[in-house]
Amino acid sequence: MLKMKTINDVVCVQGIPEGSKSGMSVNMFLTDGLLVDTGAQILLQELLPFFESADYDLVALTHYHEDHTGGAAWIQEHRNVPIYIHPMSLDVCAKDAEYPDYRRVFWGNRDAFQAEPLGSVIHSRTQTWEPIFTPGHARDHMVYLNHSNGVLFSGDLYVTSKTKLILREESVPMIIDSIRRLLQYDFHEVFCCHAGYVPNGKEMFKKKLDYLENLSGEILRLYDQGLEIHEIQQIILPNQYPLIEISGHEWDSEHIITSILKENGLLFRGIN
Repeated sequence: MLKMKTINDVVCVQGIPEGSKSGMSVNMFLTDGLLVDTGAQILLQELLPFFESADYDLVALTHYHEDHTGGAAWIQEHRNVPIYIHPMSLDVCAKDAEYPDYRRVFWGNRDAFQAEPLGSVIHSRTQTWEPIFTPGHARDHMVYLNHSNGVLFSGDLYVTSKTKLILREESVPMIIDSIRRLLQYDFHEVFCCHAGYVPNGKEMFKKKLDYLENLSGEILRLYDQGLEIHEIQQIILPNQYPLIEISGHEWDSEHIITSILKENGLLFRGIN
């Protein structure tokens, strides 16, 4: 299912996979001839009328994950426009993506495409965008900031102000560092690939930073008291979300704890 709306010259396209019981959705955005992200392949048939008729002449990807790059191969074949991503992910994009079966059920396959390396700036038709390196959720994660109007396309850096689960590959300390650096910039409206339009975006990023910093401090305090990782999890992140089991623990609140301990050079008690 697709939902489309325009907010302050930004066309927001939200895709919700049919039959999704998780409520997961993904957004892509179009403004001034610039398309940010391409959604998931499982949504492609519904997206085709948009991809065919929309007025865009370049694509900027926030990161390589399949729910953001699933339409890239079709766009490359049928629209022949440049598709930009962080240089470290060029080789990843050039091959059909490999990831666990549950993610294929959620988002479909991600076919190979030839991306081009991001430079220090992106020029849309009348606007200029600065790509800002913001790793943590993914190693190649970028956000795109328009200094002239304060609009930020934030990929998956925001998503929610209170993170409860992360992927095994994610790093909370890196996310904290990325948000700290981002907050040094002047921006207002945020367009998030999962939360959608966030009008008070900078304030919400500040809330997320406060939450993650406080969470990190509490994890380190409990660890210093001698608690094991699973005991810390039961105290501060006790909810057992269905996605934990569905993903075979690729998504888990435990990864929040271990990423913080690892960054601080602490041994993992209770882990063989």
